[in-house]
Amino acid sequence: MDQRIIDIHHDYVHNHSDRRKFLAQAARVVGSAGAAAALLPVLDCNFANAQTIAEDDPRITTERVSFEGVTGIVNANLVLPTSPGPYPGVVVVHEAGGLNPHQEDIARRLAIDGFAALGIDFLSPVGGVPGPGEGSSFQRLRTLNPEETVQNGVAGVSYLRSRTETSDKIGAVGFCWGGRVTQALAVNDPSLNAVVVFYGQPPHPSLAPRLNAPLLMNYADVMLDMNNTGEAILYRSELDRLGKTYEFHMYAGAQHGFNNDTNEARYNQVAAELAWGRTIDWFKQHLS
Repeated sequence: MDQRIIDIHHDYVHNHSDRRKFLAQAARVVGSAGAAAALLPVLDCNFANAQTIAEDDPRITTERVSFEGVTGIVNANLVLPTSPGPYPGVVVVHEAGGLNPHQEDIARRLAIDGFAALGIDFLSPVGGVPGPGEGSSFQRLRTLNPEETVQNGVAGVSYLRSRTETSDKIGAVGFCWGGRVTQALAVNDPSLNAVVVFYGQPPHPSLAPRLNAPLLMNYADVMLDMNNTGEAILYRSELDRLGKTYEFHMYAGAQHGFNNDTNEARYNQVAAELAWGRTIDWFKQHLS
């Protein structure tokens, strides 16, 4: 697909949420509004494809939970292995689309590999993921206070560690918007034992000294990612200077969002499988 269309769609879902504006901009590339509209099923996420691990898989149990955050009650989805515990825990920080079926599946994938996974609904302070006719998750995200969002993440780490099913080793993984939040969480919560981010904007390099947890960074091709114009490379240089424990991987030819297998236009199977394998290995290494 023409990279210009992917960039226009990225702006549409992350910034203005105006379908008519998207169609007008895309039509100038593909020739007509009708042709542009025909691309939306490919560009949007199809959550019918979200369940790689079924909700009733006998290897896991799922529980809707809540905990006290700085903004009040924060809702979450806790997925546990059915094998004997306690288990190391992983907080899952969702994409800009909210705690949707794909992100819930991410938590189930972690549980299958032996982790207690807590998928936090960071939209809880503004009503959660909107229903039909209630606007978009992206619009609601823009109303959140970034500092409060990070502190809700810190509270989520504490809650997961307090569960009797978990060990004292807790990590975090975030995607897209959640990658940025997880990067911020990593320099604000010294109790974290391991962190993994997928294409999330890093903190300012001046905050790198505050990073304690081993950090794995999975990034899209810098030439294809509107959200990464080199900031991650600058952050990496500072981590090198400080001698921090980290790994940095950039996946050539992979789009921003390459791990999301519900998005036909962005999903890159080779990059996703490699990055996910590295993610599980990272957590097994640092949370055992």
